[in-house]
Amino acid sequence: MRIIRDYNFVVPQDQGAAVAIGNFDGVHKGHLSVIELARTISMADNCPLGVMTFEPHPRSYFAPDAPSFRLMNATARANRLEKLGVDKLYELNFNAALSNLSAEEFCTNVIVGGLNLSHVVVGGDFAFGKGRSGNFDTLTEFGEKLGFGVTQAPLIADEHGAFSSTSIRTALSDGRPEDAARMLGHWHRIEGAVEGGDQRGRDMGYPTANLSLDGLHLPKFGVYAVLVDILDGPLAGEYQGAASIGLRPTFGGTVPNLEVFLFDFSGDLYGANLSVGLIAFQRPELKFDTVEALTRQIDEDCVESLRILADVSRSG
Repeated sequence: MRIIRDYNFVVPQDQGAAVAIGNFDGVHKGHLSVIELARTISMADNCPLGVMTFEPHPRSYFAPDAPSFRLMNATARANRLEKLGVDKLYELNFNAALSNLSAEEFCTNVIVGGLNLSHVVVGGDFAFGKGRSGNFDTLTEFGEKLGFGVTQAPLIADEHGAFSSTSIRTALSDGRPEDAARMLGHWHRIEGAVEGGDQRGRDMGYPTANLSLDGLHLPKFGVYAVLVDILDGPLAGEYQGAASIGLRPTFGGTVPNLEVFLFDFSGDLYGANLSVGLIAFQRPELKFDTVEALTRQIDEDCVESLRILADVSRSG
């Protein structure tokens, strides 16, 4: 998959795609319906399958001091889209110039002038252009005028309601990763490079890999059974584990992070990129009076994680 970040500098082989447009935070089942429509059109038209999204997320751009909300960072989103077989990821730099384009200028300068897209697919709530002035009808009008196709994907829902990033955030905040996975179509994953820690886990016999949660929506603090992919390096592979998300109150922590212990693993993971899938919430974060009491609880947590993971599929 090729990633294109500037619509002003595009080589001919990266033009002409059928493209799904949206923020795709989480790449949930609703997003998948948009992408699959674009895939069908790309196959019929014998052109590349593309996804157009924006970085930073427009919501972050316009409200940089608002609470973190993203389900995925840009790298995790790109990894998921590559798994889905996307050929071209147009991860456009969302800046003052792009945000100030009118709906007509977006169609003229970006869709046609820069990327020369053959077809665009959007969701039912799609809005674009300065002040969100454009919608599906506007897009269709400019498509007819400028020569690109436009399709709207239907809303996707089940008996619990529509699939949305907001509903997934709520499930994660409530400690319901299984419900989040039902809406996502895959396990909710937190991805990033392993950072240096204080090595307290190693001293207790449970060495952990530490991942930052900066910029991400925070799941309910506590202990989870997890599936872990080491994405690169000599130790790359699939593992089971137990993870703690939170502030580490026993040690007076103040910055949320994720610490994961991998079962049947030995090696140095500093700097490696991990993908940690949240499978089941086991218990809330607790403060212990002694390290010994914490260690005994970790023993029990790991036994419970192994029990949960014994019957869990790695799909997603």
